[in-house]
Amino acid sequence: MAEGKKNAFDAVDFLAKAGLGRRIVQVNPKETFFSQGHPASSIFYLQKGRAKLTVVSKNGNEATITLLSAGDFVGEDSLASVGGRCLATAAAITACTALKIEREEMVRVMHEEHAFSDLFLKFLLTRSMRTQADLVDQLFNSSEKRLARILLLMAEFGMPVEPERQIPPITQETLAEMIGTTRSRVSFFMNRFRKLGLIEYNGRIRVHKSLLNVILHDELPEQNAEQPPTIVDTPRSQSRQSRHAWYKQKRSVN
Repeated sequence: MAEGKKNAFDAVDFLAKAGLGRRIVQVNPKETFFSQGHPASSIFYLQKGRAKLTVVSKNGNEATITLLSAGDFVGEDSLASVGGRCLATAAAITACTALKIEREEMVRVMHEEHAFSDLFLKFLLTRSMRTQADLVDQLFNSSEKRLARILLLMAEFGMPVEPERQIPPITQETLAEMIGTTRSRVSFFMNRFRKLGLIEYNGRIRVHKSLLNVILHDELPEQNAEQPPTIVDTPRSQSRQSRHAWYKQKRSVN
């Protein structure tokens, strides 16, 4: 009798269940999957929830690199070398369910199962393209357009799945870190988007499809494009101006 064929590998099933070298973990909001500088020994596949990836500089400044959603891998730097260190911190924004895969098991399945290595390679390429798009966005777009892009990405517009419309809870400080501006400017732009009917903002942010026009067609009314109010002519600056005028007058007299 001919030997039966080996069952086809199911990558979706592999990422959905616990098994040898992998287990399902629950991570509460604000808890971490791993922290920057700790040993990198596992990779996580996010099954449910939202998370964020952050880095901290030597001076203690924190920046949010990217937001993560179901279907994303995180911690792939553990595959680079044995005994390596995590380059960033991954923390849950909402309650998360993830599959924790030990490095050795991840390497094994990538070598033995082409269906899985193809899936993982596609993910890496997609993330690389996203990182490149983030860099271009940071270099060439205004902070207002960068904010619109982040909100659309969080609402999953342009993804194969149906957009969520209402994005997970996120602070204005986190949004400011992601687009490289201040919280006051984020607040100003958010209020402007709300007045224009591009978003609803009552505790949770609900994104409307019309916000896409800000990115695709740069459609924002010029008459509403004021900058956030800045403080000018403070008493200190007035006194400096007064002193300057006094010195100028004295020189003209002499």
